[in-house]
Parts: sequence; structure tokens; C-alpha cells
Amino acid sequence: MTHIPHGTAASPPWAVQITPESAGWTYAGLRVVDLPDHPVHFSTGREEMLVLPLSGSCEVTAGGLRLSLSGRTSVFDAVTDFAYLPIDTSAVITGHGRIALPSARATRHFPVRYGPAEQVPVEVRGAGQASRRVNNFCAPDAFDCDKLVAVEVFTPGGNWSSYPPHKHDTASEHEAVLEEIYYFEGGPGYQRVYGTHDTLAEVSGGDVVLVPHGYHGPSMAAPGYDLYYLNVLAGPAEQRSMAFCDDPRHAWIRSSWADQPVDPRVSRRVADTGPGFPGGTS
Repeated sequence: MTHIPHGTAASPPWAVQITPESAGWTYAGLRVVDLPDHPVHFSTGREEMLVLPLSGSCEVTAGGLRLSLSGRTSVFDAVTDFAYLPIDTSAVITGHGRIALPSARATRHFPVRYGPAEQVPVEVRGAGQASRRVNNFCAPDAFDCDKLVAVEVFTPGGNWSSYPPHKHDTASEHEAVLEEIYYFEGGPGYQRVYGTHDTLAEVSGGDVVLVPHGYHGPSMAAPGYDLYYLNVLAGPAEQRSMAFCDDPRHAWIRSSWADQPVDPRVSRRVADTGPGFPGGTS
């Protein structure tokens, strides 16, 4: 199933639990937890993971370290700090709020690490009604790990992101093979996937869309409703990459942005966040 509505992928204590097995693929996964009054204990097993506050704050104990994550009020409020957990690691999370744990099957072991919010590269992509803000906290050039790639995207109400539609399912010098998860907050909005299978789903907080292959985009925020999504990507390549191929029917859209102003709702938020970062597709 490509569209997984809110609540249908729950497995306590996880409000969302997507594993490579449940998704029917090999690498990418995601857990989301609404922190209870007691500690949440878990093991990463064969997966490297991030601990990313969507709302609230938490403390992560792992690998002999105790990391305090200041977090944020909501995904629409600010960039957040985060923690990295390597494979074969036992961890405990305490605190309050909603926490995402994007993950990827991995083989190399990295140390437990803290990712400061002020070091997260932030960029504007697109222009006009395709303006969006991207927080590249675990993009290949921003944070070092084995297989996992993760970014988050803010799309103002009425705008489109993941546009023009693109894919990354063929290994070449211009494209990487990647499984991809979209996890949404806010909305309502709409997500399109097509080419090898077809999905057009209304999405809102807690919904998930899986992209095993094919073109994906646009992600459309309904007028009056801002849309957030967390992208989790992973694939077989030795070198992490977000390389993509635009749908050739719509690739011309990129050249049209040169003559359009950036939506001020996006540029205003970027000015209040972190450093810039080039390139990207989401």
C-alpha cells in the first residue's frame, strides 16, 4: 500500500512504525512516537537512526552518552537539533512531544552524535507558487553516516513542492536508486506518485506515503493550510546521494523560476533559521 493513513501503521509504543519488511523493500524505515509519561526503551538493531523532535523536547541516552534535544514547538516553528544512533545500539528516550526516528538498514558503525540546530543547512527551492523551504539536516553533504538520508520540507498553503516530479530508481551517473518515505504534518494536502504505480492521496498529520519507485510529485498544500513532510531515503549505493531524474515532460518548469519572485513566507522563515545549502529536489 503506497498511502498509509494516520493510525494504520501504529505498533505501541510507536504511533508510526514503517520497517523495510512492512514497506516491502530493503533499506528505509521510520518510527514516530508520542512520548508517554515513562521512558521509551528500544534497540536500533540493524538500522542507523536519527532522533528528531517534531514537537516538544527530549533526552536521549545511548552509547554511554546523554543528549538533551531542545526541540521545537512544532515543525512549522523552527529547525530542530537531533541525535544520531548507530546500528546495534540500545537507547532510551524521555521527555514530551512527538518524536520521529527516520532509519536505514546499514552495516558501518558510526558514533552516537549530537546535531545542533544552528548547523542544519537551510535553503529555498523553487519560486512563485513552487517556493518551499528545505531543512537538510541529514543530506549527504550535511551529515555523515552509512545509508540514511533525511530532509524536511515546509510548503506554504497554496504552494507545490517535490516539483517538477522526479524519480530516483535507476542507477546511473545522474540518478541514484533510493527508497523514499514521505511523513506528513499539517495539511490537508495532496501527494502524487506515478509512472510504475499510481497514487493521488489526500494527506494530513500522521499520514505516510511510500515511494518504492516511479515519479513522485507534486506535493500540494491546500490554500490556507501549510504542509510539512519528512523525507526518509536510503538505497544500495556505497556513496550516499540524492541524485534524481526529472519527468522530461515537466523539466522545463525549473527554467521558469528565474523570472518569478520567491514566496516571502518561505524567505522570511529562512532568514530566521540556519545557513544556506545548494541544490536538491524536494
